[in-house]
Amino acid sequence: MKKYLLSIILFSFVCALTNAQENDPVLMTVGKRNIRKSEFEAVYHKNNKNASTDEKAFNEYLDLYINFRLKVAEAEDLGMDTTEAFKTELKGYRTQLAQPYLTDNEVTEQLIREAYERSKYDIKASHILIKVDENALPKDTLAAYNKALKIRERILKGEDFVKVAREVSDDPSAKDNGGNLGYFTALQMVYPFENAAYNTKVGDVSMPVRTRFGYHILKVFDKRDARGQILTAHIMASTKGMQTAADSLAAKQKLEEILVKIQQGVDFAELAKQFSDDPGSASKGGQLPWFGTGKMVPEFEEAAFQLKNNGDISPIIQTKFGFHIIKRLDYKPLPSFDEMKGELKQKIAKDSRSQKSRESFIDRIKKEYGFKENLKHRDEFVKVIDSTFFKGEWKAEKASKLNKELFSIGNKKYTQTDFANYIESQQSVQTPSDYKLLVEKLYRNFTDKAVIDYEDEQLENKYTDFRNLMNEYRDGILLFELTDKKVWSKAVKDTAGLEAFYNANKNNYMWGERIEADIFYCKDESTAAKTRKLVQKGLKKGYNTDEIQKQINTDSQLNLKIVSGKFSKGDNKIIDSIDANPGLSKNQTVDNQVVFVNIKRKIAPEPKTLKEARGVVTAEYQNQLEKEWLKDLKSKYKVEINRDVLKTVK
Repeated sequence: MKKYLLSIILFSFVCALTNAQENDPVLMTVGKRNIRKSEFEAVYHKNNKNASTDEKAFNEYLDLYINFRLKVAEAEDLGMDTTEAFKTELKGYRTQLAQPYLTDNEVTEQLIREAYERSKYDIKASHILIKVDENALPKDTLAAYNKALKIRERILKGEDFVKVAREVSDDPSAKDNGGNLGYFTALQMVYPFENAAYNTKVGDVSMPVRTRFGYHILKVFDKRDARGQILTAHIMASTKGMQTAADSLAAKQKLEEILVKIQQGVDFAELAKQFSDDPGSASKGGQLPWFGTGKMVPEFEEAAFQLKNNGDISPIIQTKFGFHIIKRLDYKPLPSFDEMKGELKQKIAKDSRSQKSRESFIDRIKKEYGFKENLKHRDEFVKVIDSTFFKGEWKAEKASKLNKELFSIGNKKYTQTDFANYIESQQSVQTPSDYKLLVEKLYRNFTDKAVIDYEDEQLENKYTDFRNLMNEYRDGILLFELTDKKVWSKAVKDTAGLEAFYNANKNNYMWGERIEADIFYCKDESTAAKTRKLVQKGLKKGYNTDEIQKQINTDSQLNLKIVSGKFSKGDNKIIDSIDANPGLSKNQTVDNQVVFVNIKRKIAPEPKTLKEARGVVTAEYQNQLEKEWLKDLKSKYKVEINRDVLKTVK
């Protein structure tokens, strides 16, 4: 919520700060703060770039900008920009905003294009895994590789892949599925595995492929055009926790009864709302999110894509979750590259393949700032690293005699002491590995971090748009925090003030004429007759809708549904269609159901209670608080506008 509101504030009141120059005159002064012409022009043009504004609109915007500046001035005077909470939050945003500047965009673009081209196809493959730790000793890594080679030879000589997978694979699921991974597409597997899958021909067996899990041998069984994405709804009868075949049969019979209703024309969405055991989708008429290859269990996915037209209904299918009836709502083929680019970029940023962009970026920054290193000084650490590192007990003081320069970048130098402190911070309890390889890995991580940190420190001076963006977020956070304190949270917490505001304005929050009623949706005429008798019998002494529903639904939950409430005009088409006099209405047929209504009473127009109108009352109370606050700020901070400079604003 906070991030969403902050983005709205930033969109409305972007403050692009630029360095004051001699030819950049002061446009206005708010309190002690000078606002220069370029600063105002930047934000004005950013927020009005797609709109033509006349003098009236310009002046309205100027008033909003001044209000914004008044609030920021107040926040600064209160010291809100000096708190640890503010600094921490701004630092978090800066880390996010800096990411696009700390990667090789050209390599990223290549990865996005590669992922899109691969997304055009689905791969069906199986694998055999030979586990080996990421940090394993070279001899252990070699042993795992040689083991994988021998297994591959067995398959190439004619042994069945499934049989061998069940026998030797370290993937626990292989015992059941023979290594079968089903169909998958780009960005669903780790990058080295994906590369092997897309570069191995159908029917071939790959060479051993190294991932963080170990070595894999893949066999590709099929490569098909991508299926695209499908939008479906489903009704589910869950079998979770069921112990007997009779329980499972009852769940299936429930869906068989519902399927008959669907075939008779009863609305699928209404049936899903009433009877589906999937709480996540039932309230939405059974609708699920869009999905494509590899996103659903195979049985569900296959049945869904077998539906050829919107509105088609599947037979009852079974998955590990239970029984399902699926309805196809919509379908779309693979989007264009431009349509998918944003989504692919986000996924790649979270994927291991983003390391390629990072490595390319580091190499470029090293060249730009003249990175120099002395690897002999690095290798001296092999003598001071010992087994305590793998127990988490190694101390930097063990390298106290090492204090030479290791490397430099730009005007910054890093010594062996810096590296020793880094090593101490990185140790953890782990399996021992080769000391030389360990030092090389730690050094590579250390230099990579130093290079990126150095470039990170230059961003505000190097990129004007980044500096402006940081200023926008700084002022936006201050504005959010202070507005929350003075307006939003205050309106919520100030119950006495809110109640007083409501009492003074309650006639602004009126209900129209309403009808209090129970609506009875019956399976057929016979059910309606039985239900009507029960209602008539209970009219004098008061009836219980739950008891009536329980009596009618003894043999089926589909016999009767009751909806009770207070209905305004437009809330319910059945209520709107009948005579609104108290008593029982005539039967009418609606969506193959027999429906009648018991109108209990007409309710004359009356003010909504504070509870009923709390949302709109709170919003209007917040508006009043903000007006009063701005009035105070305008009396506290003097605003002076240089009208001659204002006339020159483009």
